[in-house]
Amino acid sequence: MEDLAGKVAFITGGGSGVALGQAKVFSGAGCKVVIADIRQDHLDEALAWFRKNRKDAQVHAIKLDITDRAAYARAADEVEKVFGTVQLLFNTAGVSTFGPLEKSTYDDYDWMMGVNFGGVVNGIQTFLPRMIAYGKGGHIVSTASLGGLIASGPAGIYCASKFAVVGLMEALRAEVAKYNIGVSVLCPANVRTNIAEATQTRPAHMKSGYVVDEEVIRSLRTIYAAGMDPEELAGHVLAAVKRNDLYIIPYPEARAGLRAHYDAILASLPPEGSDPEGVAKRHAAMARYAAERAAQTKKQY
Repeated sequence: MEDLAGKVAFITGGGSGVALGQAKVFSGAGCKVVIADIRQDHLDEALAWFRKNRKDAQVHAIKLDITDRAAYARAADEVEKVFGTVQLLFNTAGVSTFGPLEKSTYDDYDWMMGVNFGGVVNGIQTFLPRMIAYGKGGHIVSTASLGGLIASGPAGIYCASKFAVVGLMEALRAEVAKYNIGVSVLCPANVRTNIAEATQTRPAHMKSGYVVDEEVIRSLRTIYAAGMDPEELAGHVLAAVKRNDLYIIPYPEARAGLRAHYDAILASLPPEGSDPEGVAKRHAAMARYAAERAAQTKKQY
């Protein structure tokens, strides 16, 4: 999607951080931008920035809890009334909290999986049918993390939610190409954002097994303060959307870790040629299934 002028972009978490960087960059590329955020103060601050710095920008704000599917549907209806059909969907909003996995509560799992993965699901389920019906193509960008490719213990639940996002985007890309809809997954390392304060949006009834005090938040702020600027990151996203790249990982320092991770996976495989009969049998079975499934899909859908 090289020509973005006039396209409608819907960005979750758009009131701050990575998502606000996307709003600024894609607005600058000529898009009509909708910023959705659970925090009204962030929406107000973002709109104030646009009024001061980019008066001609077409920007609309919607307060939205991305785990609320009915509210998501209402937001989509509102967008279409204000700007028209969304062709650029950015599933960017996310949360994190870290601690020993053995101390985790069900609520820790439900909160992070609900926002980080469930929010992506809700965005796709809400907007993808509308994109397809519109018939003019589009692009979906979902934010995962380097933690969605390589896991670490204290971030186990967060990583699980982001692994799920990566897997869904890889599958979705193959499914929606026929509709001229591109798919990308953004896997950033640290970014200069306020995600250290993410626990402030956690529902009060969802209890955590982790200690999150001012000392912990201060340490996270130190890490994120040295991160990539959100607008710089959004510039990489813009270029990736135009090229229809699947993976967006603009961190050269990640190369060694990713290579070691995937080399370890490859090293776990038996040598090539070690089981020719089994390989042939499995390939034949998979080929039969693929042909049967394609015929079933054509008949059923």
